[in-house]
Amino acid sequence: MQNKHQNQNSDNDQPTQSIGRGMYAIAWLFGLALLTLFFSGHEERKINPNKNPDSSMQNGVAEVVLQQNRQGHYVTNGTINGHEVVFLLDTGATDVSIPAHIADDIGLKRGRSMQVSTANGTIKVYQAWLQEVSIAEIVLTNVDANINPGIKDNFILLGMSALKHLEFTQRGRTLTLKTYQ
Repeated sequence: MQNKHQNQNSDNDQPTQSIGRGMYAIAWLFGLALLTLFFSGHEERKINPNKNPDSSMQNGVAEVVLQQNRQGHYVTNGTINGHEVVFLLDTGATDVSIPAHIADDIGLKRGRSMQVSTANGTIKVYQAWLQEVSIAEIVLTNVDANINPGIKDNFILLGMSALKHLEFTQRGRTLTLKTYQ
């Protein structure tokens, strides 16, 4: 009689153990998913710490404060003609330089082709005209740009054709951009 009772208990334990193992596996998967989500956002903030940059408007002067990323660059979100984009500020670039795949995504038309000198040599780009470029409170209009088929990155080089309209001051790991009065 006792053997029969022990067999019934072990039969009843198997479904409970299977459910327990399943719940344990689900908990681990859920935990890994949360960690992946947290660390992917954390890594993204290291590349672009300025998704929502500090911005203000006083007496008609717009000011935006950017934080340097881990590599020492200033990367920030902004818009071109109302389309959200990511900018990498580049004082060494003459014009705003837009990767061709981003230009296509936001509907920019390629103008006249021309040769330009870059750090990587001479390349062919296409002229473009941007109706509006913005970073938070800063809004620039009628900005020269080029569409660059050679750039494979997902950010736009914000060169001097835009930056020349701004006053900028770097202190430590902070860059302050201001419109002129």
